[in-house]
Amino acid sequence: MRRASKVAVLIALALAGCGQTSKNPSGLYVITQGGRAGYINAKGEVVIPPQFDKAYGFTEGLAVVQLGGRHGYVDEKGKYVVNPRYDDAFSFYEGLAAVRAGNLVGYIDKKGEAAIEPQFEQAGDFSHGLARVVLGGRTGYVGKDGKIVINPQFEEARKFSEGRAAVRVGDRWGFLDEEGKIVINPAFEEVYDFAEGLALVKSGGKYGFIDKDGKTAIEPQFDGGYSFSDGLAPIGIGNRGGYVGKDGKIAINPQFDSVAPFAEGLARVQVGDLWGYIDKDGKTVINPQFEEAFDFNGDLAEVTLGGARGYIGRDGKFVWNPTS
Repeated sequence: MRRASKVAVLIALALAGCGQTSKNPSGLYVITQGGRAGYINAKGEVVIPPQFDKAYGFTEGLAVVQLGGRHGYVDEKGKYVVNPRYDDAFSFYEGLAAVRAGNLVGYIDKKGEAAIEPQFEQAGDFSHGLARVVLGGRTGYVGKDGKIVINPQFEEARKFSEGRAAVRVGDRWGFLDEEGKIVINPAFEEVYDFAEGLALVKSGGKYGFIDKDGKTAIEPQFDGGYSFSDGLAPIGIGNRGGYVGKDGKIAINPQFDSVAPFAEGLARVQVGDLWGYIDKDGKTVINPQFEEAFDFNGDLAEVTLGGARGYIGRDGKFVWNPTS
């Protein structure tokens, strides 16, 4: 596999992180015991006993859980706020969550009441008051009142981030503003969302960064990469991964087999077959020892050791010992 693909794919997969979100204000973490899912706190204490078929991270005080093939929502005490009744359900953002009933997707509020009736083939999270929806195989955006704000017209589109949304026209990507105007022409082979004022783009087979006006901030020169976080962005050069700063200078030399974005001041890196963590100076703070590792989310990070998953603290010690 070419390095460009390896860097991008491993980062994207690792970000999924067993349902945990990039921020965790609830301080609760998904665990699995005896084939059932529940939640612990940052001390490793069971707060919501394992009782669900599947469980996902909390957003805006609620979490999606699955029981008997149906999806609902619980609060931080484990009490059902929305009973399991949907074919699929997604996290709350800006007070609304997408839910699937049969072949159609709509939105509910935190009381479980319909905010936008199921009518879309696909629907994404709300961001900047807009959500990506698919109608008739084309993608556009809807407001919280359920009205179409930007007509479905794109082959693909992503959620708004920092006032811009990536859209694909033909085989090229560009960016919209919140009024639906294309402000960065579709000229790129691949793009990522804006973060910290810059977006990763692929042009001529190489990756670089642009600003919100579409001007080149860092010339395309890398074989892989991902968005900025904590002032640094993962990049791949040849068969090694490292990090670049916003000035375009290499901040941490490419030396790892795979790299991931910084989260909570630490980043996951792969050395050989094992994952560990480094700080923003590139210093190893948790030695590579895990078969899998996920971003720190609040106080803890989920890792896999011996084929089983557990949670570690920032000192690398287990708070929740690995269980299958």
